[in-house]
Amino acid sequence: MSVAVIGTGNIGTRVARRLAEGGVEVTVAASSLDGAQEAAGKIGSGVSASGVADAIKSADAVVFATWFPVTQQLLADNVTALQGKIVVDPSNNVAPDGDGFKSLNPEGVSAGRQLADLAPGARFVKAFGTVGADSLDVARTEGGERVALYYATDDQAAGDAVADLIAKGGWAAVRAGGVDDSGRIEVFGDLHQFGGLNGRLLSEDEARQAVAKP
Repeated sequence: MSVAVIGTGNIGTRVARRLAEGGVEVTVAASSLDGAQEAAGKIGSGVSASGVADAIKSADAVVFATWFPVTQQLLADNVTALQGKIVVDPSNNVAPDGDGFKSLNPEGVSAGRQLADLAPGARFVKAFGTVGADSLDVARTEGGERVALYYATDDQAAGDAVADLIAKGGWAAVRAGGVDDSGRIEVFGDLHQFGGLNGRLLSEDEARQAVAKP
């Protein structure tokens, strides 16, 4: 499976690197081709660079590692090109509030739900944003087990494909439910590292147990 990672910030570069190290064909794209080429050179491991439109066109799965408003616009601009493709959303719709961050989501509506509705015909999966960006560099829990990353989707086959990518990146994949459950794995959710998990990184078994808690 070929993967385009749109965005070369803290999350995008880490996801691209881990996937490429796991043997995944990865292309990175940014707001400028020069920026994408610079990022690809720093990531290494055979990662290629492209413009956003070309990266989306050539990929089987597209990870939008961009700020929430940017992702909204990219989905709107590329709605036709994204038909039938797996769209992966790591975003959190937040803003600084002086003491940390506040949610910008409407009450009871996750960022994932909002973005899934902007991508009709795409196969939407929430993933890669369930831990802090720095924690994407961590391979093992304190107990020596693979760090678990959650994903959420209504599309079983797309979820299986993303779970495989998560595994190739060196993490353990655990499904947290459907798109309407994606708030649980966003930053204020009970299954997010800096939400209900209080900074902890979970093993696969711990992550599955946490999903099942009422």
